[in-house]
Amino acid sequence: MTPYSQVFGSGPRKALAIHCTMAHSGVWTAFAKSLSDLLTITAMDLPSHGRSTKWMPDQDQHGMATEMAMSLLDAPMDVIGHSYGATVALRLGVEVPHLVRSLTLIEPVFFAAALADEPERVQAHDVELADYTAAMDAGDLEGAARAFNRLWGVGTRWDDFPKALQDYMTETVAFVPGSLGFLIHDDLDLLGSKALEALPMPVLLVQGERTLDVIDATHAAMARRIAKVQRVTIPGGGHMAPITHPKEVAEEVRSLLGRVGDTPTLQGS
Repeated sequence: MTPYSQVFGSGPRKALAIHCTMAHSGVWTAFAKSLSDLLTITAMDLPSHGRSTKWMPDQDQHGMATEMAMSLLDAPMDVIGHSYGATVALRLGVEVPHLVRSLTLIEPVFFAAALADEPERVQAHDVELADYTAAMDAGDLEGAARAFNRLWGVGTRWDDFPKALQDYMTETVAFVPGSLGFLIHDDLDLLGSKALEALPMPVLLVQGERTLDVIDATHAAMARRIAKVQRVTIPGGGHMAPITHPKEVAEEVRSLLGRVGDTPTLQGS
């Protein structure tokens, strides 16, 4: 199952970029431009996003997204993911480490890690999600998209978005509940199996200075488990830092890749 993808840059290193929920592969344009001398980036569209295959509720959503991403790994690559896309990137690191030279995880929403260590911080986020949850329970997808954007978006008011973008976000917000098995309940048992502790490649955790507390809790929990990890903060950034602060995020990735070099962590499967 191959997703729609587009390629940015012409650098000597191959990279894969995986976007967040309610976005598409094109959001990496400015970020990729800042790294075009270093990376050739393949950016994919997640299921039900952009021009990729639709996800159906009876399918394993996170598994489908991971399978699609895996189909684009043709050699050891630097894998970069944002939000939900960062959790797909994490699975690539766990499942095919010989194909992942480095992992850049920008605000991964693997809340299961925070729930294991500091459940009260996740529960506080449940309160922040009240408007979104109520709208989803009522079947009000536009209301849910509004509330989701208010918490997780770039800071633009819903009414200031073009109608076509409002419609797109309203359609794709239905994707969110299908991800909870992996993100909240850790249905693949990455925590219990010590999969994060076993990651062999360097991992960069990137968060915005102005992000939600649940992200900080998630990063702290993941950093306790990952051996080769570095945490960085983007000044002035929020959850959508790859879009609002693409140059700053790109420079952190450039610094990571300078330390990693060209040699993959593992050879073979």
